[in-house]
Amino acid sequence: MDTQQHRTPVSTTTPRQPHPVDSSSAILIPLLSFLAIAAVFVIPSSLPSVLHQVPEGHVGVYWRGGALLKTITDPGFHIKMPFLTHYEPVQVTLQTDQVTDIPCGTKGGVMISFGKIEVVNRLSKKHVYETLLNYGVDYDKTWIYDKIHHEINQFCSSHSLQQVYIDVFDQIDEKMKDALQVDCTRYAPGIEIISVRVTKPTIPDSIRRNFEQMEEERTKVLIAIEKQKVSEKEAETVKKMAISEAEKNANVSKILMEQKLLEKDSARRQEEIENAMYLAREKSLADADFYRVIKEAEANRLKLTPQFLELRFIEAIANNTKIFFGDKLPNMILDQRLLGNFLQEVSRGEALKMKK
Repeated sequence: MDTQQHRTPVSTTTPRQPHPVDSSSAILIPLLSFLAIAAVFVIPSSLPSVLHQVPEGHVGVYWRGGALLKTITDPGFHIKMPFLTHYEPVQVTLQTDQVTDIPCGTKGGVMISFGKIEVVNRLSKKHVYETLLNYGVDYDKTWIYDKIHHEINQFCSSHSLQQVYIDVFDQIDEKMKDALQVDCTRYAPGIEIISVRVTKPTIPDSIRRNFEQMEEERTKVLIAIEKQKVSEKEAETVKKMAISEAEKNANVSKILMEQKLLEKDSARRQEEIENAMYLAREKSLADADFYRVIKEAEANRLKLTPQFLELRFIEAIANNTKIFFGDKLPNMILDQRLLGNFLQEVSRGEALKMKK
């Protein structure tokens, strides 16, 4: 049985020779590999220098190659070019700068030192670029720290120790504020000085003891003055009370006197009214009597007729018991007692008529 044998065909083609490697490709391949490896390790570590955060109350300011850029960023996250752009946050809200250890000499030559002066200031956001361009990030060193030293020395050199330490110490705050604000407004208008707080300066111990003794004496004098004022006030109060009491008594006496005068005047008026009433009544009675007498006189004048007289004569004779008759007496003759009785009777009758 014939078997078929499988044989591998033998190629008769000539083997290929490898191409020669280019020298530039041999250099580029390792370089790219190095850059790829470096990117894996460098990019994560350089990410913070690309992404940065501007805190609240600040603005972001940038320098590129040492030159200040006009780009001003608000609070938040921002991106910058690493290695080329430098970033700084600049505060635009209220901030307090503390200037410490400020020596100065008074007009009398005494050296004193201000331990701390606080300056509350604020940089305007719209003046950030101009201020940093002219004075840098440490602008407050020029216009606050150094300026405070200068102004304090100017102030001390023109005042005595007594004035600096006691007399005009309460004015230093406002004077420093005004002096700083004047120069800032002129040269750095973006800086606003809000307030200045100055602590009590430190003076030599010997002078301080003298001031303390002086203050003690002054306190004693003030206490004595206050006691004197209190005594004067008490005396004045007693005087006012006495005057008030006297015025009250005088007013009471005046009121009582006026009351008595009013009573007297009222009594006088009442008496005058009673007198007037009495006079009017008496006058009325007198007028009535006068009128009655006149009328009676007129009536009597009318009555005095011969017939009436004869009647009255007869009535009078009728009351007498003695009658004389004789030849020698032509008529009836009455004695002296008869004539008297007649006249009395006539008078009595007239009097009764007048009383009625």
